[in-house]
Amino acid sequence: MKGERRSPRRGQSVEFADFRNYSPGDDIRFIDWNTYARLEKLFLKLFLEEEDLHFYALIDGSLSMDFGTPTKFEYAKQLAAALSFIGLVRADRVRIETLGQAAHAPGPVLRGRRSLVRMQQYLSEMQPGELVSLADGVRNFCIRNSGRGILVLLTDLMDKQGYETALRYLVARQMDVYIIQILSAEELEPDIKGDLRLVDCEDNDAAEITVSAPLLARYKQTLNTFVAEAREFCHRRGMSYVLAKNEVPVDQLVASFLRKEGLVR
Repeated sequence: MKGERRSPRRGQSVEFADFRNYSPGDDIRFIDWNTYARLEKLFLKLFLEEEDLHFYALIDGSLSMDFGTPTKFEYAKQLAAALSFIGLVRADRVRIETLGQAAHAPGPVLRGRRSLVRMQQYLSEMQPGELVSLADGVRNFCIRNSGRGILVLLTDLMDKQGYETALRYLVARQMDVYIIQILSAEELEPDIKGDLRLVDCEDNDAAEITVSAPLLARYKQTLNTFVAEAREFCHRRGMSYVLAKNEVPVDQLVASFLRKEGLVR
């Protein structure tokens, strides 16, 4: 369908692209008669095609995202809404999904400004708590959606099975992939101390620790290494990576960081 994104394919628009030899059956309206008058050969004028873009927002709905103030999940929904609205304004095809959706149950396709209310209602019904690994969720997304375009994965990348397999699924797709890793202020600068028993919210795995200054320093070093490795993993495979903090307003994130990454113009 027609849209605002410039396509590498040739079609009908007001912007000239190239010539090619005339073949029987071509539309004679696009013959360049001036060239024919000079060369006595028929050439067809080609124009740039403008097509609609597939925009996908894939939200991690695992229990680890239900943390922080606001929660990482709520922050992801706000960010998905902001980016999807830009797609709606540009007449692109917008689809918002979560990792927990079944392979045969794609989300609705939204298009045009009139779909804004429908998009907001759809997002308001999303709740965290999906028990699916990052790799399985991304694989199901790839099965559900075969279209090309832009994919924005909103996740904290926290999965005991790792994020590498999931992101490799996306590398195989002919899409522009943006990984937005969302972390809370409590994760970046934990304010805890004393003897604690930590329980994993997803598998109930427990660990007893004594929080001290050296332990917090080692934690921050490990977290920085985790973020740096994720960024390098994405960049080496042609994916854009952005670290988003839930304390940064969504409009500021969209207007500054995502503009620098080329996702928003």
